[in-house]
Amino acid sequence: MAVDTSQFRNGLKIELDGEPFTMIYFQHVKPGKGGAFVRTKVKNLRTGRVLDRTFRSGEKVEEADVAERKMQYLYQDGEDLVFMDTETFEQIPFSAAQVGDARKWLKENLDVEVLFWRGQPINLEIPSFVEYTITRCDPGLKGDTAQGATKPATLETGAVVQVPLFVKEGERIRVDTRSGEYFERVN
Repeated sequence: MAVDTSQFRNGLKIELDGEPFTMIYFQHVKPGKGGAFVRTKVKNLRTGRVLDRTFRSGEKVEEADVAERKMQYLYQDGEDLVFMDTETFEQIPFSAAQVGDARKWLKENLDVEVLFWRGQPINLEIPSFVEYTITRCDPGLKGDTAQGATKPATLETGAVVQVPLFVKEGERIRVDTRSGEYFERVN
């Protein structure tokens, strides 16, 4: 379905040059001379690259055939990571390249949002905050604080995050997966 520039909004998924994009930013511009236009920033859903594009007012673009499905991470099978659709229970293997950097935050039974374009999985979105157990962490030394001192801690997934000195091995913490930073300790 085609949408024109008056229907642009943040989060709109469109197709440009045979690739799926999501609109990050748009601004309608009406110069004193010449025709109006819309200045946009669009992000490629497959590669993550951000582009600046300008459209004439009233110009039409195709809406991308994109669907989001809730899936659950099950296990790793060799180089593939297997996910299950929570509605149909269909299992779909993803290559390590498809998962990308999100791989270090995956743990069994974690629910994720998977973006499908033309029936193929292209993007994986992990929840913003996830709880993990610390498997390895050196003890903090008393008096070793200069202001907000931190130490490295290894999580159950193998990811390493900086945590405050009071956090101990075996404790559960909540991590902001967008930035990879410690958020809080969980009881």
